[in-house]
Amino acid sequence: MTYVPCTNLLLKMGNIRFPHLHIELKNVPMSFNIFGFSIALYGVIIAIGMIAGYSVAQWQAKRTGQDPELYLDFAMYAIILSVIGARIYYVIFSWDGYKDDLVQILNIRGGGLAIYGGIITAVLTAYVYSKKKKISFALLADTGCAGLVTGQIIGRWGNFFNREAFGSYTNNLLAMQLRLDEVSQSAVANDPAYLKNLKVINGVEYIQVHPTFLYESLWNIGVLVILILMTKRKKFDGELILLYLALYGLGRSLIEGLRTDQLLLWNTNIAVSQLLSILLTVVCAGIIIYKLVMIKKNTKAED
Repeated sequence: MTYVPCTNLLLKMGNIRFPHLHIELKNVPMSFNIFGFSIALYGVIIAIGMIAGYSVAQWQAKRTGQDPELYLDFAMYAIILSVIGARIYYVIFSWDGYKDDLVQILNIRGGGLAIYGGIITAVLTAYVYSKKKKISFALLADTGCAGLVTGQIIGRWGNFFNREAFGSYTNNLLAMQLRLDEVSQSAVANDPAYLKNLKVINGVEYIQVHPTFLYESLWNIGVLVILILMTKRKKFDGELILLYLALYGLGRSLIEGLRTDQLLLWNTNIAVSQLLSILLTVVCAGIIIYKLVMIKKNTKAED
């Protein structure tokens, strides 16, 4: 790597356009240099999301009369383990890309984190942590899920800077145009409509796509608002984490169908995240309905 004595050199800059909104973002960087070391903006965005997520979880703890410091301790474990879990999940369902070069499994800088791996690991970590501290797992999960979805809201913008996790060709109002030479050519190959509808602007070739990162970020803002509003209205501990999983799963099941870079179940064309999302929505919604019906029955019996 060539040493560059500069602390603010932006690298790999290109324009990102939203033509129907008449928005053109010029020279959007993917990374920047500090003393010759390249730092991906994706990683910076993820870090900001983690900090914001912890802050929201701590705020939720204060709102519900819990010890906020408990969540700092929990976050130290959950953040580290969730990144590992997100990587493991991605590698499992992308094994063909790693089986011949196992060292690349450790190369997170090369991309490859799957949010569901992080969610699964965070929930498991919360369970183990609650047992160790002898506190309610359901209450811990209810409090932490608002922080988790906050991290997702911000973290998805890492995909924007990375020019990845976009959807198929579209000409809708929110259509996004990315430079052809800045996106993964394997992702482009998954949808012939990209090249069929290629746009050439000032001599530069652009593909036009669904900005699925934006769809999911906006959906998750709605999920966060609902969780905050329901915090003091919930009927039982565990309701918020179930609500989060059901709502996030619903949105993800719809948005995942638009993407061209899906992780697939082995030897099938089934998108694993879409299948998991549908299962989460059905199961978690079913549990919530069952619990609320039982609470209503018990209340009537007491009366």
